[in-house]
Amino acid sequence: MLKFCARGVMAWVAMAGFAVGSAYGQSLKIGLASEPTAVDPHYHQVTPNGSLTSHIFDTLVGLDAKLNLIPLLATSWKNVDDTTWEFTLRPDVKFSNGEAFTSQDVIFTFCRMVNNEQSIAGSFESIVKKLADVQAVDAHTLRITTRAPYPLLPNDLTRASILWSGIVDHGPITFDLENKCGVKGEWPKVEAFNNGKNAIGTGPYTLKSYVKGAHIALTRNENYWGEKPEWRDVIFTPVPNAGPRLTGLLAGDFDVIESPAARDVPRIKNTPGFEYVVTPSVRVVFFQFDVERNPSPGVKAADGSNPLQDVRVRRAISMAIDRKTIVERIMDGLATPANQFLIDGLYGTLPNPPELKYDPQEAKRLLAEAGYPDGFELKVSSTNDRYINDGQITQAVAQYLSRVGIKASVDAMTRAIYFPKRAKREFSFAMGGWSSEVASSFPQYWITSYAPELGLGTSNYGRYSNPELDKFFREAAVTMDPAKREALLHKTLTIALADLPSIPLHFESSIWAFRKGLTYEGRADQYTLAPSVHSVK
Repeated sequence: MLKFCARGVMAWVAMAGFAVGSAYGQSLKIGLASEPTAVDPHYHQVTPNGSLTSHIFDTLVGLDAKLNLIPLLATSWKNVDDTTWEFTLRPDVKFSNGEAFTSQDVIFTFCRMVNNEQSIAGSFESIVKKLADVQAVDAHTLRITTRAPYPLLPNDLTRASILWSGIVDHGPITFDLENKCGVKGEWPKVEAFNNGKNAIGTGPYTLKSYVKGAHIALTRNENYWGEKPEWRDVIFTPVPNAGPRLTGLLAGDFDVIESPAARDVPRIKNTPGFEYVVTPSVRVVFFQFDVERNPSPGVKAADGSNPLQDVRVRRAISMAIDRKTIVERIMDGLATPANQFLIDGLYGTLPNPPELKYDPQEAKRLLAEAGYPDGFELKVSSTNDRYINDGQITQAVAQYLSRVGIKASVDAMTRAIYFPKRAKREFSFAMGGWSSEVASSFPQYWITSYAPELGLGTSNYGRYSNPELDKFFREAAVTMDPAKREALLHKTLTIALADLPSIPLHFESSIWAFRKGLTYEGRADQYTLAPSVHSVK
């Protein structure tokens, strides 16, 4: 939870519903900066996918615009003891096909999260692997037993979208992972969600069509348990280039667009009939090192070694990059240079992290000290259509590295190709972006030792491993006392900044532009949610 914001349940009601006194609208057209890669909510933990699927599927626990926990399908939750949680589920909720939502659907969802061979990086199954048992006390009461104290279970459940158990043939559903939990036959595939067959949720919208590269069409779910959204139909259109996206808004093709270029904000401000909102996000953009393999596929040194294994080289690369100039010139000032992996104000963030200075002369000295006075070859890999100005950032990073003697080349590609290749560990120095609603999120996935059986290090593609860091983080993960947990997280993050398994660059700010007569509350998680778009009377 962000310390500087205090929001309650009514924030969700306002978001999920519509402005008091407004009439139901007809259609809303939204231009997306990055296209969702699937309708399957357990396919890949990335913001475009989560934003889309949250229209169709609900979670037990939700987040408001400032990342405070709010009740969704669970009306309340409590600790019975350090390893037992009890969730009271919302009664009288129906799926979009009219079937009743019960605790059985939650258990089925957990089982499917660890039985999805098509998922990218296994980030969803890491939640379930921390659970020892899940029992349906009754249709609307769920008791979860964890393998160890799990203080952040409610936070993690904000990522567990609930499916209807009827999408597969099954007997009695129980949390029996070894025996498929009662499921008969195959587990559902991503294609059955994309074509709409299994896109059955309890969210405010249902899927009409999903056509990759063209559009995603939703229609209002008349069985929705909450206040029905203002818009009957919503059409999302992916337009990766900021220029055409803004042109579409100004021409009336879109009502709302994501991420207009920061340099175009004055144009929007001075054009009658259009408005915008800028919101700081919790997304850090960073680069991750391959510190395990020797040799590594994207590195070529004269002696055949992998220089990235040397912390002096990693520090040199960090010092070679001018974060402030990237923010000012490429991000047009609408970002914040990052000196750590978590934004100020987030629980667990280091209060006074050391500055990650731009010092090319010291970078050259460290390279020489490490045995690479003439540098080495390095491929800088990234997306060119996922993060704000990602292609330009990568070009800038490569240029900065070249100035200290590292012969850097750019390897940028569309995210649909990039993410599967990164998951297969085909890169040596790879861009990432991550939104953390709690301080444990980044270290859990990106810098703890790779231990998928424990739900740890599942995005640690560089296979960094530090036993001392692991010790502090694993203790933090099972510490129920918030103050003690925060102190342990501080130790974890201090080690990470000294060792630099990844180097943070900046925190993005998010921009939404829209036609006059609409409002949108920007979100720290960068989600674009149709129910949050309201008409102004």
